[in-house]
Formats: sequence, C-alpha cells, structure tokens
Amino acid sequence: MDKKAILKEFGRNLKAERNRAGLSQEELAEKIGLSYGQVVGKIERGEANTSLTVIVGIMEALNLSFDKLFDINKTI
Repeated sequence: MDKKAILKEFGRNLKAERNRAGLSQEELAEKIGLSYGQVVGKIERGEANTSLTVIVGIMEALNLSFDKLFDINKTI
C-alpha cells in the first residue's frame, strides 16, 4: 500500500466533495474546528496525514460516508 497514493486519493476526493458542498477551505476548517484553512489545503494536496478525528469531522461537516472520500481499491 503506497502511503503517498492514499493521501493523494483522499485529498482529491475531499476537494471534490468540499467544492460540491460549496465550501471554501476556511469554511470547512471552521466547521470541523481547525484553526485555519491551510490545514485543509495540505490534506487536499496529500501533504498531511491527518488524524481520525479530523476525518470524522470532515465526514460530518460534508455529510459523507468514508467510501466517498476514499476508495481503497484505487490504491491497491
């Protein structure tokens, strides 16, 4: 399992879903309790390996299931 591929896949999907929801990076960060939107940008670019609590916050804020954000079959 390629860790970089996992982070990039998750980030691409997060960006698409955030855009679909009409939220900026800053707005999403605020909804999930992050201090600033740059953290969301790093996640979307696959540069940050975020915590499970942030992932759950993203899922709740965007009303998504995990499989919408990550498809393990694409990275294996």
